[in-house]
Amino acid sequence: MVKYRLKTMDSKKLAQLCRDYADNKKAEKVAVLDVSKVSSVADYYVIASGSSEPHVRAIVDEITDKLREEHDIRARAIDGSRQGAWIVLDYFDVIVHVMRQDAREHYDLEGLWSDAARVKVPKAKAIKASNAKARVKKVKPKAD
Repeated sequence: MVKYRLKTMDSKKLAQLCRDYADNKKAEKVAVLDVSKVSSVADYYVIASGSSEPHVRAIVDEITDKLREEHDIRARAIDGSRQGAWIVLDYFDVIVHVMRQDAREHYDLEGLWSDAARVKVPKAKAIKASNAKARVKKVKPKAD
């Protein structure tokens, strides 16, 4: 019998960590929804897209590995095929959905949970992300 160890962590902090780890692997359109007032299943849904199945797997691996290594937190369940377009990680009060963009558009979880409040990215992270984008500039080669 496999025992799941639930380390105590605030569910909002756990959701933000999942979002940050997804960002580490360049997940697209990462959203955190506070579903605590509209669902009895979980407090937060984290939804992220990958551009391909290997990208989806890389995002899932980053989240599961980092939570296990840095916080000793393991998913209660992982559903979805490693070759599939949608993988779900169940961390009790936080459910993480990582899917290809076409699957995300088809199932429209944000539309389904449109009554849920979106959790905003903390200002420091938003500023850091915008600064990183601002530093990238194209340089034309000089003509000799």
